[in-house]
Amino acid sequence: MRLLNVELITVRLPLVSPFTTSFSTQTERTPLLIKLTADVDGTEVVGWGECVALLDPLYSEEYLDGARDVLRRYLVPLLYQWQDAGHTLTAETVSHALRHIVGHRMAKAALEMAVLDAQLRAGNTSFASYFGATTAAVPSGVSVGIVPSIDHLLGTVGDYLDQGYVRIKLKIKPGWDVEPVRAVRERFGDIPLQVDANAAYTLVDAPLLRQLDAFELLLIEQPLAEDDLRQHALLARQMTTPMCLDESIVSAAAAADAIALGAAAVINIKPGRVGGYLEARRIHDIAAANGIAVWCGGMLETGLGRAANAALAGMPGFTLPGDISASDRFYRLDITEPFVLDAGQITIPSGPGLGVTPLPDVLKEVSVHAETVTA
Repeated sequence: MRLLNVELITVRLPLVSPFTTSFSTQTERTPLLIKLTADVDGTEVVGWGECVALLDPLYSEEYLDGARDVLRRYLVPLLYQWQDAGHTLTAETVSHALRHIVGHRMAKAALEMAVLDAQLRAGNTSFASYFGATTAAVPSGVSVGIVPSIDHLLGTVGDYLDQGYVRIKLKIKPGWDVEPVRAVRERFGDIPLQVDANAAYTLVDAPLLRQLDAFELLLIEQPLAEDDLRQHALLARQMTTPMCLDESIVSAAAAADAIALGAAAVINIKPGRVGGYLEARRIHDIAAANGIAVWCGGMLETGLGRAANAALAGMPGFTLPGDISASDRFYRLDITEPFVLDAGQITIPSGPGLGVTPLPDVLKEVSVHAETVTA
């Protein structure tokens, strides 16, 4: 593959309703898309990537403008330099070509995703086939943000269950934890239910968090700081609810450390957070070898990221429903053909590469910034 040019496209997509977590309230998403054009054996092919960095550095240290800047100034030029030095450019060599740039995993993941999409389209191979997916569809869970009242929460959860979602995840934070969970469990019985704290608590809150054990949750996700595996391991020993890590798992090495320390009985794999889909596959393999369950989390992706996540979640180690919801969970208008919930599942695209592409008219309508990075 020979890289010809890379276009960085920022889009603005209003959410159907505000999405509130312990650290922010989002009313829209501004994904950064990568349109990569390459020559593969004399044929011009286009690959797409999606950077999941938020507008502000709240979920992680990465943010939209920073991701765009590091792609423009460092990451894309490094790929040009890599191929000009006579090296072969493939998805499998991207991380090595970019290895001297510290951090910026979400930006790197988006660029690797675009290279992989182009590579697979050229080879008429789907993401699902490449990752060894063993199913044609994946069970769909939904993430419910923090809402103004218990009544509002019960109405929201009821609506999602009526739509067919097979698992409910509740965002929690200090002051919005035990009572919302209790209310959902009492109203809806033994539905698959889990909670996500987004690092909102400290180990001092262990007595409070232990109260959640009474509700037989699938897991509690990232209750403590992202950089503290040791305290997660201590908390895990004090709770019967399985401990799941999200923000703490930034690589396969971090996953191996968490498992060895006893800090994670479950891992939420988000490809953007860990540096790409190839690293996500490594985490899946490490977890499977150690008997650790994994599931695929979401970052409110467009149809591009949703397609890739669905393919990844089709791998056999993904034994818990992920956050791969229908497009209309977040967007009235997605940039691709919408993903639709069917009997509680999302169909994995089977076409070459991602199996989806942006709809030109929609992409033009929602784009707010575009620039091309050439050699």
